[in-house]
Amino acid sequence: MSPSMLKMWISFAGMGLMIVSILSIYLSRYKFHNRFLKGITALFAYLCMIVGGLIVAYVVLSGPTR
Repeated sequence: MSPSMLKMWISFAGMGLMIVSILSIYLSRYKFHNRFLKGITALFAYLCMIVGGLIVAYVVLSGPTR
């Protein structure tokens, strides 16, 4: 697999984590009423957002590949 294709799949993983984060925050804020479950879901969502953001930042800042 070429470095460009690998970088593409890594960026898809980052974007996927961002989508999971959005869905988790929605569940945490509007669907769950149990305080413990809300906290766990929000923590999971923010961790996904941070990891996804770091992955996307890495892909963008590492520059173009051939």
